[in-house]
Amino acid sequence: MVESRDFALVERCRRGDRQAFEALIREYQRPVYNVACRILGNPDDAADATQAAFLKAFENLDRYDPDYKFFSWIYRIAINESINLRKRTRELRLLDENQPAAGAGPDSTVEAGDLAHSIQDGLMALTDDYRTVLVLRHFSDLSYRQISEVLGISEKTVKSRLYSARQLMRDQLIANGIEL
Repeated sequence: MVESRDFALVERCRRGDRQAFEALIREYQRPVYNVACRILGNPDDAADATQAAFLKAFENLDRYDPDYKFFSWIYRIAINESINLRKRTRELRLLDENQPAAGAGPDSTVEAGDLAHSIQDGLMALTDDYRTVLVLRHFSDLSYRQISEVLGISEKTVKSRLYSARQLMRDQLIANGIEL
């Protein structure tokens, strides 16, 4: 049902109906923002990546393949935009030698009892591939099949990356004094 509604909205967009695209934004803005926020670890950057993802989707509607879900397509764009923004931001921070270290150290984080902060720090320490599968599975509640569609990889690869990501995350949390 949602897929046929999305397809109809995309077709209306292709014919110049901007209200149809606004409906797609209303439908997917929150989940796209949430995944961007988890990947980037910063609400302002996530808002920028979300806006960039929808702009890129709008500009490339003619390249959207209706054989795939719009949800998977916009998620993939958002993930790519988030990863690209993270890389650009990291490069800028490396150039700025006077930039203070971001966030509190692991000891003060644990002492303050800020488990959510520790989890976010652990996520940010993972590679993009591992962070993305963890975010999509545990924060966006996507199934293995949906993650496979969004990332364009096999379900077996999703399961393998997820297993490795969980192990690395577990090790990170333990190293930071979080008992599991």
